[in-house]
Amino acid sequence: MLITTVVILVLAAVFFVNGKIRSDIVALCALVALLIFHVLTPEEALSGFSSSVVIMMVGLFVVGGAIFQTGLAKMISSRILNLAGKSELRLFVLVMLVTAAIGAFVSNTGTVALMLPIVVSLAASANINSSRLLMPLAFASSMGGMMTLIGTPPNLVIQNTLTDAGYEPLSFFSFLPVGLICVAVGTLVLLPLSKWFLSKRGNGGGKRNAHAGKSLKQLVKEYGLSSNLFRLKVPKNAPLEGKNIVELDIRRKYDLNILEVRRGDVSQHRFLKTITQKLADPNTVLEAEDILYIKGNFDRVKQLANDYCLEMLDEHATEEADRTDISLDFYDIGIAEILLMPMSSVINRTVKEVGFRDKFNVNVLGIRRKMDYLLQNLGDERIYAGDVVLVQGTWDNISRLSREDADWVVLGQPLDEATRVTLDYKAPVAAVIMLMMIAMMVFDFIPVAPVTAVMIAGILMVLTGCFRNVEAAYKTINWESIVLIAAMLPMSLALEKTGASEYLSGCLVSGLGVYGPLALMAGVYFTTSLMTMFISNTATAVLMSPIALQSAVQIGASPVPFLFAVTLGASMCFASPFSTPPNALVMPAGQYTFRDYIKVGLPLQIIMGIVMVLVLPLLFPF
Repeated sequence: MLITTVVILVLAAVFFVNGKIRSDIVALCALVALLIFHVLTPEEALSGFSSSVVIMMVGLFVVGGAIFQTGLAKMISSRILNLAGKSELRLFVLVMLVTAAIGAFVSNTGTVALMLPIVVSLAASANINSSRLLMPLAFASSMGGMMTLIGTPPNLVIQNTLTDAGYEPLSFFSFLPVGLICVAVGTLVLLPLSKWFLSKRGNGGGKRNAHAGKSLKQLVKEYGLSSNLFRLKVPKNAPLEGKNIVELDIRRKYDLNILEVRRGDVSQHRFLKTITQKLADPNTVLEAEDILYIKGNFDRVKQLANDYCLEMLDEHATEEADRTDISLDFYDIGIAEILLMPMSSVINRTVKEVGFRDKFNVNVLGIRRKMDYLLQNLGDERIYAGDVVLVQGTWDNISRLSREDADWVVLGQPLDEATRVTLDYKAPVAAVIMLMMIAMMVFDFIPVAPVTAVMIAGILMVLTGCFRNVEAAYKTINWESIVLIAAMLPMSLALEKTGASEYLSGCLVSGLGVYGPLALMAGVYFTTSLMTMFISNTATAVLMSPIALQSAVQIGASPVPFLFAVTLGASMCFASPFSTPPNALVMPAGQYTFRDYIKVGLPLQIIMGIVMVLVLPLLFPF
């Protein structure tokens, strides 16, 4: 049994290092092998899928996804980073601190994905080389994960190992002193290293990646949509209340276009507000408190407001091209450009004849013809080959347009764009749910287990509308990571059951134990650190935790500093671009090579290891 388990473990490690087969598939194959050779019973093999660690990770993916979907993290980080101004030193320090703070509560991969475009644009505006900031950004996200119990999966793994062995569980902020030291050491070491080795790298890649394709705001600015956009509010008992748009015949009478009807319960529930965007189709019935987004001539808009006793929300005497006070939001409704094909059947037909509204339920907002932008009287405008038409509609209807590929091509990917649109009016809700979850995990007088707190928070994020729909919540879960951990957890059980972890820890103790607990803990730390360069940090933590625990028990020391050595060794891996997802994520944007990670990451990893080996016994005595 012992030899069989070790052989399966070694084979799994070889396939993990090879990387040609996905890590979750390798973990599942190893699990099946343990079943086939009767090392584990089916109940033991499947215990990982019901583990509180795995359930917590699913919930944390959902909670983190909601924080991104509502734009809460972006709002906070961009405002703090703007404090840096043009100072390179201040920007560097703020990038490290802000990234670490967000990484303490959100997955490190998500943190880097959020921060990368913000950092690139801030670096460009301050005329700083973004390559100097992007690698430290990736490293800071891993350091920040060490501040809290939920910051990174290895933290949850060592918590699970401790509680399963009958020890007192760690608290939510037991990790905070360790995390703060990591961030302080990382910032001090990276300041000179990034200046020496990263400042001369090219800066083009980051910019190209950050600005690939036009954003929705860029389209609004390019077509000047805000310059003749006005908002009218329908007061109670107004003449048009209860009427539909076709009855009013506003387009023919006033030469105006109602783009959107927005209704919400903002006044009644300022905190839990919900905004509903409706495309103004002919059958839309207007209600009191509706806000109409109308495009057209200001004088005609004013005439419409007077005729129907509507309230103008924007008091402007003239149309000014640089007005920025009104803007289109894109929650349920989006915009996209479509490029007409040379042999399209709609060529030389008017917009009205093509029937964008009737066939696809989308509005035409503008036409780009070479360098000209046509925005007025579009219904009678003929369409020519090479024209780019800007349309507005629900994201699903815009996506439907992309299937009519014989006549046109939709530029960009509407459904992908929709997932990036933040439901920013829900940011306060997400913030309160997040704080409530942390409070339940921190305060002992609240009788709720950590896994329950995370589940409650995840469900509330969905029920309060912090996601567009339930499918959007499921999409935030990284199922590869979940399956990897669920399949690897029984591996540690197999190591204990067959005596493999006791044997391996015995080898460690016989080799280093004679030199005292500090040397043994250093051996655990650097073994974990070395393994993480080739195997996923979570898988390494799962394998090394029982070995570290047994090593501590055999010499009569507390297992806590040994398990902290495991989670630190697994998380503080900087010498390879492939050891953690954040390291790989910034590689193309910063135009880094493998050697850059060796030059900057290896010294940092060694210094971090030495510091943490000396500090851990002070924080958690043997």
